[in-house]
Amino acid sequence: MQYHIRIKGHLDVAWQGWFAPLEIAHEPTGTTTLSGTLPDQAALNGVLLKINRLGLVLLAVESSEAQPEARAALENT
Repeated sequence: MQYHIRIKGHLDVAWQGWFAPLEIAHEPTGTTTLSGTLPDQAALNGVLLKINRLGLVLLAVESSEAQPEARAALENT
């Protein structure tokens, strides 16, 4: 599944490795969006736990079906 997770504030890009494979993008509205493909609900839960442990404010979680090539890459890992 493809996810877009929006949090309040601008998360430092130094956290990129900790949130991999999600990409960090700063929005002009003062929020950060973490976007990318996660293999399952357990991986999503892990990301949400990290957000909680950092004390970040979760604004939104959106999901959509991953593109076929991204889904194939996840299945081959």
